[in-house]
Amino acid sequence: MIPVAKPYLPSREKLDSYIDGIYERAWLTNNGQLVQELTRRLEEYLEVENLLLVANGTLALQIAYRALGISGTSYEAEAITTPFTFVATASSLKWEGVEPVFADIDETTWCLDASLIEQAITSRTKAIVPVHVFGNACDIEAIDLIAQRYDLKVVYDSSHAFGVKYQGKSILSYGDAATLSFHATKLFHTGEGGAIIFKRKEDLERAKKMINFGITGPESIEELGINAKMSELHAAIGLSVLDEIDKNIFARNQVAEFYRQQLSNHYQHQVWNGDATQNNAYIPLVLDTEERTVKLVEYFQDMNITVRRYFYPSLSTIQIEHKKNKKTMISDSIASRIVCLPIYSDLSESTLHEIVKHLLEFENKE
Repeated sequence: MIPVAKPYLPSREKLDSYIDGIYERAWLTNNGQLVQELTRRLEEYLEVENLLLVANGTLALQIAYRALGISGTSYEAEAITTPFTFVATASSLKWEGVEPVFADIDETTWCLDASLIEQAITSRTKAIVPVHVFGNACDIEAIDLIAQRYDLKVVYDSSHAFGVKYQGKSILSYGDAATLSFHATKLFHTGEGGAIIFKRKEDLERAKKMINFGITGPESIEELGINAKMSELHAAIGLSVLDEIDKNIFARNQVAEFYRQQLSNHYQHQVWNGDATQNNAYIPLVLDTEERTVKLVEYFQDMNITVRRYFYPSLSTIQIEHKKNKKTMISDSIASRIVCLPIYSDLSESTLHEIVKHLLEFENKE
């Protein structure tokens, strides 16, 4: 079976050297040496400041909402976000007592349509939570202008945008905070993990207290907190993956370039923001109907190849995610017709040829 994604597994020798240090220090969690080292190295690699490592990408969102004062109040809060995203973008808001209000997406970039944000703002709106979908940059200037006009916080869900630059600057530098997921299948991962990049140092310092139960000393608790810390073992995986990140990215770029060359005139593709670099985190394409999309998935299953309907379904169609029915026809349509193709660093050339051959056969067959 050819999977749609496969974790990048770093050198065992490299990983073992980090684990040996953990055994020597007998320090497994609570801001250990490797967590501190990974924090420094990621800030350097990503060219950002105020980075905080956490246990996963969902907690990254929830801690960001709390630290910025979006959640955790008695005020009935709302946040404007996209329905074309992984479920955690919206469910993390719901867990924090913030109602997601969905605005539709741009039909070419698949990111939140900034022109629809203002009409969704109410007296309860506290934030905008856009997603850099598949690593593609949102309309950052328009979103930030709206946020300034209405005094709203902006938290960018940047789970797919590791290493992406926008106008020559890290895409993680925009908004009041940006969050990353370091799940095993991500371009960069720690097995399980995540990070928040804050615009302001004071927000970082508050979040640091929050992820450790609010504890600031042996006999001091200053915040309402939770356990969201990253362990030393997860940091060891992250450091090992980061040591080999350039090799991983180069291999993925080769895979993505092959797909682009072979499929550029076939199927519908995401239009990339011209001001942003591309990290080739995903290879999505869109078919003309949902019926054909379902048939394609089944066709590939018969060939022992996994393609994923991602993101499906559009979150606006899931009743538990929201109370207000907003018209999100573009998101609903794209979500019903999308598939993501296999991409990982050790995907062989022969396998790539096989995948493309089956795609073209399917296109010509119906």
